[in-house]
Formats: sequence, C-alpha cells, structure tokens
Amino acid sequence: MTTRVIVTGTGTPIADPNRAGPGVLITHGETHMQFDTGRATVMRLAATGVMLGDLTAVFLTHQHSDHVVGLTDLLMTRWLEGSGTGGAPLPVYAPSGMAADLAQHILVPWQRELEMRAAHVGYPGKPFAEVHDFEPATKPERIFSDAGVVVEASQVRHEPVVGAVGYRITTPDGIIAISGDTAICDEVKVLAAGADVLVHEVFNKGALAADAVSDVDLIAAYHSEPEAVGRLSAEANVKLLMLTHLIPPPVTADDYADMVSATRAGGFEGELIVCDDLATVAF
Repeated sequence: MTTRVIVTGTGTPIADPNRAGPGVLITHGETHMQFDTGRATVMRLAATGVMLGDLTAVFLTHQHSDHVVGLTDLLMTRWLEGSGTGGAPLPVYAPSGMAADLAQHILVPWQRELEMRAAHVGYPGKPFAEVHDFEPATKPERIFSDAGVVVEASQVRHEPVVGAVGYRITTPDGIIAISGDTAICDEVKVLAAGADVLVHEVFNKGALAADAVSDVDLIAAYHSEPEAVGRLSAEANVKLLMLTHLIPPPVTADDYADMVSATRAGGFEGELIVCDDLATVAF
C-alpha cells in the first residue's frame, strides 16, 4: 500500500491566482487526512480525486484565517455532494482555544440558509464538524489513529498565536512531518526527526524588496527563513523536504533556484521540492 503526500495549497494570506491557501492531504489506503483548509481547498481536493465524503478527518494547525477559511466551504460542499447527508459528521482535530472554537461555530452564520436548502430539496440533517480539541504538548503526543496510521501533535512557535501546532504522521510506509506556521524551533526538529518527508513553511526575507512588505521584520520573526529550514532538516535527518507557504511566492525559474540555493546553504543535502499546488510525493 502507498502513502501519498499532496500539498493542496502553497499560498499565504495574500491572494494568488496560482496558489490556494495552505493545506496538505495525506492518504494511505482508505485513510484520507486533510491538514489545514486554506482558500480553494475544495477545488484542489477535487483535482486529487479524493471525494469530500471520503475524508477521514481534518486537522488544523492554528486559527489564522489563511489556514481555516476553506473549512466552511469544505463542510457545506461535502454535505451537498452527499445529497444532504455528507456521510457521518466530519471529525475536525484542532488545538484547544481559538482554533477549536472556530471549528465548532464556523457554520453558525449559515444556519438559516442550510435550513432553507434542506427544506427545499428534502435533504436530511445538516453539515457539521465533530470537533476534537486537544491541549498542545511540548513533545509529540498521539491524538488520532486509523487503520495503521497514527497522528501526533506538538506545539510550535508562532507567537503571538497561542496553541499553534505541527503534526507527525506515521503510516506503515514511513513518517511525514508538517510544521504548520512557525519560527525555527526545537519542537519542529523533534517532530521531523528521521522523517521521510517534511512539509515546512518558508519566509525568504532576503528575496523581498525593502519596501515590499510593511513590518517585514515583525512578520519574519514568527516564520522560518530558508537557510534555517535547511539546517533544521539536515539536523533532523529528513530525507525529503517540501517547502510551502512560500513568501514571496516564486514565479520565475530564477526565483525557484534562489529558494533552493538559500535552503541548501543550511546544509541540507536530501531531496528538495519548492512546491507548487498539488505537488505530490508517494512512497
């Protein structure tokens, strides 16, 4: 059986016609897990061939809008595609606090619309998330398991966001780590230790024009620069590194090459992918 890692979105809070909001789909057999649900996640999932009704669970890293704004769309479209049933309630795992609260109440503004639609076409029930909240730990702790797949979560460093997490996913084929949004930290190094695949965010401060982003130093402080990501990946003995949440987003071949060079400067010698949407690794 094969494990697939599909980066469903490589974008940021800034709209980009070529990059959906942050997200990663991991599949193994009949287990299909979506990590974060940025804008246009539903569109990218449609391209993967995984039906929304077949999703096993959603996992959120934190409550920033660019990571969760697609959850409403996912829940409602799943319901509509399932002739109003959407299958069983969709499990959503989120760190306690704002992320879990958002997942719990995200459909509240839509209740009258859902009632009207259900009454009009006879759909039974309503879409909703079955929210499982957890307290982020300082080291990986198991929060989910299904058919030989285990998901662990650990806090990362995205202050002032409280409770941001990354994930470590173990399948019978290997280990995948997802950093979420974070500054470089030991917590991610532990999550990524010996991983076959690390999906890590990157903020290439050196590639930004001096006046391109206001408060660039403030923003950079809770993200990760490419050389540091390369260094962490080398120290954690990661086999393959997938860069995502790309700031600034590469456009030209030179942009991609610059991101690779900046990451390699940290000493990482494994396989490296500067991801576009739907970048896929199978093992």
